[in-house]
Amino acid sequence: MKVKILLAFALLVASIAPGLAQTGPGVPKQDIYQPGNLKPVDSVLTLKTGDKAPDFTLPGISGEKVTLSQYLGKNNVVISFVPAAWTPICSEQWPDYIISKSLFDQNDATLLGITVDNIPTLFAWTNQMGKPWFPVLSDFYPHGKVAALYGVLRSSGTSERALFIIDKNGFIRYIDVHDINKMPPIESLAAELQKLR
Repeated sequence: MKVKILLAFALLVASIAPGLAQTGPGVPKQDIYQPGNLKPVDSVLTLKTGDKAPDFTLPGISGEKVTLSQYLGKNNVVISFVPAAWTPICSEQWPDYIISKSLFDQNDATLLGITVDNIPTLFAWTNQMGKPWFPVLSDFYPHGKVAALYGVLRSSGTSERALFIIDKNGFIRYIDVHDINKMPPIESLAAELQKLR
């Protein structure tokens, strides 16, 4: 029953999200950079499901440093790599996660949002989208080090649009290196999180 309710909620979110100005709540359309159609995938994945997730520490927009291993034994972790701030799909994807907090809470999951942008850029961008409840982390310096560690750094210096689900023991349970031009369906993420129960 809970699975059906979560999937129904995820479908509802997916159905209303396109109506949120096509760029996410609060993000002015004129401020969104249009990169055009990009090569769907431009990296070589170095990890697979079942691997131990590489640990990392990155600075967040609230001034804290976040280390992946601080969640070991406490929470499942979803890592959301997005290519760049102020771009169309990224400016829809994270607002979807902002309004879907209960999906993560019900599955003992923490979300970590990562881009290769610097802190001031991420601060301004996320303020426009509605201040995320999850840590937004900068992989700016050394540039793209964590994205490269996970095998999702593109030749352009941005990251892929990728999701990694890591269980409470630190093992990768799901990987989606998505077509960079499309948003990963939230209902797929909901279904994968359910598998960790």
